[in-house]
Amino acid sequence: MRFGISTFVNDDTIDTVSLARAIEERGFTSLAVAEHTHIPASRESPYPMGGELPSIYYRTLDPFVTLAAAAAVTSTIELVTGIALLIQRDPIITAKETASVDVISHGRFVFGVGAGWNIEELRHHGTDPKTRGALLDERIEAIKELWTEEPAEYHGKYVDFGPSYLRPKPVRKPHPPILIGGDSDATVKRIIRHEAGWIANPLPVERLKRRVDQLRAGAGHEVPLSTFGTPAKPEYWHAVAELGFSELRLLLPTKSLDDSLRLLDDYAEQVASYRG
Repeated sequence: MRFGISTFVNDDTIDTVSLARAIEERGFTSLAVAEHTHIPASRESPYPMGGELPSIYYRTLDPFVTLAAAAAVTSTIELVTGIALLIQRDPIITAKETASVDVISHGRFVFGVGAGWNIEELRHHGTDPKTRGALLDERIEAIKELWTEEPAEYHGKYVDFGPSYLRPKPVRKPHPPILIGGDSDATVKRIIRHEAGWIANPLPVERLKRRVDQLRAGAGHEVPLSTFGTPAKPEYWHAVAELGFSELRLLLPTKSLDDSLRLLDDYAEQVASYRG
């Protein structure tokens, strides 16, 4: 079992450079950062965890800028978008940004993507909530073409461009791993369709098992399984490991430098104890 860290990097908490260095120094294997471009003041979309939406959602730094900074001061940890809201992003620009992070990090980028939950947020980007699933599929496919083909072209209902040159190409071949977030039958189908992995929230174990069973049955093989936001609860780690998850990214609360370092020390001790 591999253990990484997942978090929201804000403008008033531990800085990216200190965070990335601390994660690598303590033997964690990845840093996954969340994305929200902004949060509309309207509360049409309820916060999935219930209650008021924490300010960390709209204060989080841009994920690609954050991961590029982390790449520059580390050499081993994987750098993960957890998750990039691709339904709010131009696919050509995103292909350029993701490949750039992969080059800067010498092949350590992992592309976590999803369809998002905040309806007002995606509407502000001109995305129709009713078509966000199909849009996500096309943008994933288009980015893979831009990563791997030269010239690349894509012709879909929502994404359409003719033969084009785009550099840099990613270091990792054929392209960086793709992880898809979500908890629905549509998510399962999307993971299988794109030959991707699942980046799951810390759902109840029985719910995770249901999705894992669906993925294995539909794909006919093992699917890469990892998490974002896993609690520091070793009993949960054991249960999830039995389902076949290969990496758990522990949730680091968004806190000050000193508090974050203390938590990372505590997590490292718990992981060492878990491994015996």
